[in-house]
Amino acid sequence: MDQIIIEDLQVFAHHGVYREETEKGQNFYLNAVLETDTRNAGTLDDLGLSTNYGEVCRFLDEYVKTHTCRLIETVAETAAEALLLAFPLIRRVTLEVRKPEAPIGLPFRSVSVKIVRGWRRAYLSCGSNMGDRRAHLDGAVAQLRADEKCRVLRVSDWIETKPYGGVAQDDFLNGAVALETLYTPMMLLEKLHEIEAEHHRERTVHWGPRTLDLDILLYEDCVMCTEELTIPHADMCRRAFVLEPLAQIAPYERHPLTGMTIEKLREEL
Repeated sequence: MDQIIIEDLQVFAHHGVYREETEKGQNFYLNAVLETDTRNAGTLDDLGLSTNYGEVCRFLDEYVKTHTCRLIETVAETAAEALLLAFPLIRRVTLEVRKPEAPIGLPFRSVSVKIVRGWRRAYLSCGSNMGDRRAHLDGAVAQLRADEKCRVLRVSDWIETKPYGGVAQDDFLNGAVALETLYTPMMLLEKLHEIEAEHHRERTVHWGPRTLDLDILLYEDCVMCTEELTIPHADMCRRAFVLEPLAQIAPYERHPLTGMTIEKLREEL
């Protein structure tokens, strides 16, 4: 990925834990590495195809001046997110906030916080077998589209499938969604649970009927296993109702553990 680099942007602001910092203010210095594709802009010599670094500097200056925080960790976190939301061509940003005038009481050159944030690709499984199944699924997609921290890229067909797990119940409508998100895996899980709750999802019977079921299948090449979340989804390779719609929208995406493409997993199943 190409980079646009901004070094030592000076901003006078009022961030700090101590009262004198918020009252008097001090100089902060920002370093930003913007990861983006500059090829079209460079080939056609067209600023409209690039991210205007002058506008980025003015944006950061205004944002850091007007959003006062106690911690420079918060300055970096909120400014990076605001930058990614305001400039759609930026895929990822490395943002460092330096505080050379910090009240430490010892000789030092500077202290800083540096973070890397960006848009991440994720794939979700969607299912419903209670009430108006299509309305539940379409509603969930609409809610994801309405969330500024999610960009819905593709949605599969909704396909009719038999129940999985041996519990007697009605047939499902199932599908898959590809999206980009600023959420971490755990934050995305919380968002999905919020959407399920709005559709009156109840967890009373394991593998039982549900108004809406939203699962994270893949999150880039992330591999994790906690009490709350396993990525890649533990059972996705054994479920045709997952692989069929996922293969519609991401046939050549690879499973990070097996290395196999979704299409190959579907064929073998």
